[in-house]
Amino acid sequence: MKTRVITALVGIAVLVLVMLTFNTMVFNLVVAAVALIGMHEVYAALGFDRKDWLLYAVLVPYTLLVMLSSYQVARGMVMAVSFALMLFYCIYLVVRNGSVSYQKVSGLVLFSGIILFCFYSLIHLKMLLPVEEYSYDAIFFILLILCFAWGGDTCAYFAGRAFGKHKLCPKVSPKKTVEGAIGGVLGTMLFGVIITVIYSLLADRTEAFTRSNIGVSMYVIIALLGVVAAVLGIYGDLFASVVKRQCGIKDYGTIFPGHGGILDRFDSVMFIAPFVSMVITAMFYR
Repeated sequence: MKTRVITALVGIAVLVLVMLTFNTMVFNLVVAAVALIGMHEVYAALGFDRKDWLLYAVLVPYTLLVMLSSYQVARGMVMAVSFALMLFYCIYLVVRNGSVSYQKVSGLVLFSGIILFCFYSLIHLKMLLPVEEYSYDAIFFILLILCFAWGGDTCAYFAGRAFGKHKLCPKVSPKKTVEGAIGGVLGTMLFGVIITVIYSLLADRTEAFTRSNIGVSMYVIIALLGVVAAVLGIYGDLFASVVKRQCGIKDYGTIFPGHGGILDRFDSVMFIAPFVSMVITAMFYR
């Protein structure tokens, strides 16, 4: 537990530093790097041979391009490069017929696509809510996403330890319980409301934030978002656990002592980030 707490505190400090670069290209590059580490964890978990390194290598320039697509030059190249990437994987399977598994390649493409979609959601918020026009709204929503995911995880963990009796999905994740899931839902709602209150107070004092967005209705919407986010977080966790079990591994990596790899920490974020990004931009910034 001590190692997990220390790692979490260091992670929070790193997150603060990254957020300080939000309005620069550095933020995009950091998000791209985190996504690529996650993709490499999938590549390693699926057990590809060293000679298949190209399957991962082509994801590097593509991920950088997508994460930099908030800039006009890069955005204009995304469709053409996406077609080239798809064609590459198809040609690779034909050339390596009999020596590379279609199922493994499909798994790499699917999981990498989910990871890319997840982290691009953060860039999407940055692109749609520029600091010059919307102040720090985008940073607030990114932190809201992380609070939904990690706050819910924390509450589910402690609720499960204290009250857990009924298994949620024993074949996939034996330690998860129904009671833990309920605690996670309630915790997600609570953390979402708390961070909204904090941003409301800061915005009223220091930012030109739209005050009409911060009211009773806003808190109700955030709480309802928290319910859906909690369920999506649980499914993201279960999806990552299914892949781990089928690959015969305990953790995706060791980059976070006591926590595992990038995917072990961001599995609950995978489906929450796109959902929250789409909902809040549709509801509040039409």
